Amino acid sequence: MEVRVRRGGDTKSEAFARFHRVVCDHSFDDGGGDTGMTSPELMLSAIGCCAMDCAVEYLRARKLAPDGIGLRISAEEGGDPRRLVEIGIEVDAPGLNAKTREGLLKTIEGCMLQQTLAVPPKLNVAMSTLVTESPRARQPANLAS
Repeated sequence: MEVRVRRGGDTKSEAFARFHRVVCDHSFDDGGGDTGMTSPELMLSAIGCCAMDCAVEYLRARKLAPDGIGLRISAEEGGDPRRLVEIGIEVDAPGLNAKTREGLLKTIEGCMLQQTLAVPPKLNVAMSTLVTESPRARQPANLAS
């Protein structure tokens, strides 16, 4: 799996996966153009979409209509370094009995992105370009002077 990201403007970034494009930007309040979700909002969206996929699959497997289901994903910022310190998912699934509701919650808790956050992956950051030196820096020092 791979996503490519490029700079899209002053505070804007664009992410590409297959033939899809997503724009991230800072809000107006943070000096951005507000042309897309912020990075943390996009992260919450990904968690919510992953949870929704699992929820719909769970309901369809039980021959239940997923039409009325909704999720609200929220987060609290904090910590040092600054990060999302708590993420919550509120499930709105009217008309389900207690057993189905319990199973639905367990299914959502088991979605891939929630499991990824529960057991964080190793994150590797590396440069993909070589450092270039100026021609002057490559010349040997004149030891005869």
